[in-house]
Amino acid sequence: MSRKIGWCFGLFFSMSSAFGQVADADLKLEYALMDKFAQLPLTCIETEYPYKLGQVLSSDADLKAPRELHPIFYGCFDWHSSVHGHWLLAKAIQKFPNTELSAKAIALFDRQFTTEKVAKELAFFSTNLNQSFERTYGWAWLLKLHAELATLPDDKLHKWSTNLQPLTDHIVKGYLDFLPKLVYPIRVGEHTNTAFGLSLALDYARASTNTVLENLIVQRSKDYYLQDAGCPITWEPSGFDFISPCLQEAELMGKVLPKPEFEKWLVAFLPELVDPNFKLAPGIVADRTDGKLVHLDGLNFSRAWCFYQLAEALPAHKKNLVAIADTHVRASMSQVAGSDYMGSHWLASFLVYALEMREKI
Repeated sequence: MSRKIGWCFGLFFSMSSAFGQVADADLKLEYALMDKFAQLPLTCIETEYPYKLGQVLSSDADLKAPRELHPIFYGCFDWHSSVHGHWLLAKAIQKFPNTELSAKAIALFDRQFTTEKVAKELAFFSTNLNQSFERTYGWAWLLKLHAELATLPDDKLHKWSTNLQPLTDHIVKGYLDFLPKLVYPIRVGEHTNTAFGLSLALDYARASTNTVLENLIVQRSKDYYLQDAGCPITWEPSGFDFISPCLQEAELMGKVLPKPEFEKWLVAFLPELVDPNFKLAPGIVADRTDGKLVHLDGLNFSRAWCFYQLAEALPAHKKNLVAIADTHVRASMSQVAGSDYMGSHWLASFLVYALEMREKI
């Protein structure tokens, strides 16, 4: 009898596991899903218009077409979206080598990452009035792109990261010059959020063993955030957020602090996370043709990648935090492909980054 009961329990747990796998299948970065979302940057990276310029003009001569100003990152509506669109394709090459998708991405990268084009991109930053261009959101994505390129076996032959290095070095110098002068962190839910800019830059510093950049980011993160407590997450989101100020700060500090110290800090900073009844509703988008309102789809993905990483720091609450993250991803996932260009030109990168973080838990 006990043997029969044991077999039944074994079957039950086996079936439960199988059902769980089926339920989560839509959140796995399989080839078909990656290919679906990679088509968005494959299309928009070489689509010049519409495009939003972010330059400061010194004279009439500065008014040029996007392709002239940014011969690599002239598509996908704006510079930073083009940068992280390239990152998505680098991730596709890494995950699915020797496929039709990777072949398309490799051919595109060969057209894009030439020494001549990189030199022109770098020249844009050379004038005094444009040295802070894309600080620090676009800077952070450029470093993430470079770090991803450097991991690819194909990079050794094609030298994409080598060709991109001068622009990357300029961005690193920008961080080294800027962070000592930034007295207070920027806590908004959009591009200038300091925690987001530090988080991706810290990943690059560690991947490239740049200890000077790493040490500076770690120290400034502690300066800005170590004494924070009781972050008012119930005040979020603001109407145009695509980054959660509370969760993004927590995600960064998880990379900065040793695990025991981080766990203590996190419970003081976001005590809601250890409440088994904690819930957080996804952001609602009322008009996806509005480039600002559609930010909230991105917020759902960025919240998710933060929750996935924070779940590792709070294992007793991991199930609940992952469930909240999954709910956020599913709330906006169906809106990425085939949606209005105001969202489709950038949201795929956020979604893939969130699903990548999910794979690691």
